[in-house]
Amino acid sequence: MEPLNALIVLLNFVIVPATAYGAQLALGALGVTLIYGILRFSNFAHGDTMAFGAMATILFTWFLQGAGVTFGPLPTALLALPVGIAATAALVLITDRAVYKFYRAQKAAPVIYVIASLGVMFIMNGLVRFIIGPNDQRFADGERFIISVRTFKAMTGLDEGLAIRTSQGITLVVAIIAVALLFWFLNKTRTGKSMRAFSDNEDLALLSGINPERVVMVTWLLVAALTTVAGVLYGLDKSFKPFTYFQLLLPIFAAAIVGGLGNPLGAIAGGFVIAFSEVGVTYAFKKVLGYLLPETLKPDGLVQLLSTDYKFAVSFVILVIVLLIRPTGLFRGKSL
Repeated sequence: MEPLNALIVLLNFVIVPATAYGAQLALGALGVTLIYGILRFSNFAHGDTMAFGAMATILFTWFLQGAGVTFGPLPTALLALPVGIAATAALVLITDRAVYKFYRAQKAAPVIYVIASLGVMFIMNGLVRFIIGPNDQRFADGERFIISVRTFKAMTGLDEGLAIRTSQGITLVVAIIAVALLFWFLNKTRTGKSMRAFSDNEDLALLSGINPERVVMVTWLLVAALTTVAGVLYGLDKSFKPFTYFQLLLPIFAAAIVGGLGNPLGAIAGGFVIAFSEVGVTYAFKKVLGYLLPETLKPDGLVQLLSTDYKFAVSFVILVIVLLIRPTGLFRGKSL
């Protein structure tokens, strides 16, 4: 029974949370990958785009909740998600028209786009804080758990109980659906194939009659959907705070680069690598080892490599190691 209890503790505090977090990072990293692979620049406003999409969804969620509309045991935010995606799509398309289109016409160097995206990042950050405020905002409703600790203990008779939150289950299901739809779109539709062709060879794609502005528009629409979904899922799983999404920029970029910047499969793999690394390195394994080791060898300390305060430092270290050893990432990047 002791090894089973140790496994439940690992599932409860490492595997389940890291899987949900990895799915959220993967969705965010997919957006970074699409922009880099097609528009050829690193978008530093990505985290704040997630914050804006989550904010728009939260505001409409509050409206629905105030009107007495709910989604039963599921979060009402899922009903508000299309509105959040639409608002984010409008924002990124306006931003592209107002900022990035000028630099495309000038055929500016990628570093110019990066600098411009930094300016966009600060504007979006200020906009979100001005509208919804800088503090934590909770908007989750419905059933809190798919399975609770008490229910699990009653079912199994184990000392340790497993809790799976509804937000964690929804994160995994929605992420799988979103990724499946994205890959179907890129590989099976005419527009998706045009985007891949544009990413592989822009000049040849233009000679083939592909409309570059249409490719750019569809790319931003996909990015708006991915960032909003990722931002809402993260907010449901934790809570919504604008500055947190700014901090998420590091693990999201780390996930994209570790997997191979420009490679969608790499973005997904990188998201889970970063998530499991962050959670695993900052988790205290004292309880797990207490179940597995003899009484005389049980540790007195927490058996924790790093404090949770240094969670984002793990992403940075992994990013540096990958850039030094394998700059192309786990998968070869720069292609869709």
